[in-house]
Amino acid sequence: RKTLVAPEINISLDQSEGSILSDDFLDTPDDLDINVDDIETPDETDSLEFLGNGNELEWEAKNMPGDSADLFGDGGTEDGSATNGRLWRTVIIGEQEHRIDLQMIKPYMRVVTHGGYYGEGLNAIIVFAACYLPDSNLADYHYIMENLFLYVISSLELLVAEDYMIVYLNGATPRRRMPGLGWLKKCYQMIDRRLRKNLKALIIVHPSWFIRTVLAISRPFISVKFINKIQYVHSLEELEQLIPMEHVQIPDCVLQ
Repeated sequence: RKTLVAPEINISLDQSEGSILSDDFLDTPDDLDINVDDIETPDETDSLEFLGNGNELEWEAKNMPGDSADLFGDGGTEDGSATNGRLWRTVIIGEQEHRIDLQMIKPYMRVVTHGGYYGEGLNAIIVFAACYLPDSNLADYHYIMENLFLYVISSLELLVAEDYMIVYLNGATPRRRMPGLGWLKKCYQMIDRRLRKNLKALIIVHPSWFIRTVLAISRPFISVKFINKIQYVHSLEELEQLIPMEHVQIPDCVLQ
């Protein structure tokens, strides 16, 4: 029996042309103000076509409600071309391949979790806990955030099959852990248009003055229809009135 060996992939994360860090990556505001609701929603086959690129997904086995979004597991493939034995994982976002440094982001993978489903079908609840983001005073902060950014986007593509909502837990998050405007802008830009359209609500729990200001500043580069999907919730009791909480993992620091 023959054994197939995957070719070595060498993807740069520096500021070279075409890189995720390149200044050319950020589009102009005019380019981003699109009417995503006019875009045709792909059928189930189209929505999951990226699985043919090596990301195998079994809903019952891999995406159980309440689990962390650590879809890559603990044993990322070791890249022989990397130094210091780092663990890397190659993901496909859109039509481009990117490489994630799993070793650097492992302490922060709890930032994205699967919160179960709402309504009928596979309408996912995606929980983003900002309190698990890294401190901005870390020496490798920007490198960590670039890799965490790729992890969050690729997790969304794997977790979402139909309509979905994002629950953003802003409570118990000091200013030094809040993501910057540039990071949020890139997240918005790289989210597939299908995911933008299928997002039915962005619920921000315990909104602070800072997060409200960031969203106000962000208005020029995000669509009005996206802004209209944002909803502020001021308590967990209020959140319970909106969504099923059975599988939503609330960090202890937020509960306190």
